[in-house]
Amino acid sequence: MLVGITGGIGSGKSAISRALRALGYPVYDTDSEAKRIIVENKAVRSQIEYLFGSDVFDGDRYRTDVVAQQVFADSDLLDKLNKVVHPAVCFDVKHWALKQNGTCFVESAILWESGLAELCDTVVEVTAPMEVRIERTMARDNASREQVQQRIASQTRETDMRAHANIILNNNGDFTPTQLAAELLHRIGINI
Repeated sequence: MLVGITGGIGSGKSAISRALRALGYPVYDTDSEAKRIIVENKAVRSQIEYLFGSDVFDGDRYRTDVVAQQVFADSDLLDKLNKVVHPAVCFDVKHWALKQNGTCFVESAILWESGLAELCDTVVEVTAPMEVRIERTMARDNASREQVQQRIASQTRETDMRAHANIILNNNGDFTPTQLAAELLHRIGINI
């Protein structure tokens, strides 16, 4: 069974994913794996160089700063980038999931937008109160309140994601990530 974990910035989905890994469950982290695919997949790398120029790579290092600067100024360019990266990540997740024994998880902030939700048997939406999300993200990223609020505003609304999720986990800080991971496992039928 493939379970998708999603949620807005600062919701705590990564902390829950780390707790699931600590409990022995495989978790595919789309952020780090997408960067790997961009560097290692020659077709994807070539298309990204075509869109952004060859200076987007410094050897085997993908320069996200160069890409971010361009896509934030041009939404059409962001759409073109997504049309290159999302299918490659979906393909990779499919093959990764087939190699796993039993329940496995995929973590993505853009589970719906990327098409990954369609691969999942169950989708879990991790939520948290807005102020908690802002404070977590400010502390984690050393960012200003305004920067975090802009990033939150650019994401899909939580209410839109909740409408499609099978399970909602409220990560308001009352429970540890391990407790929330155990609750998630229980809600998908696994008792630990």
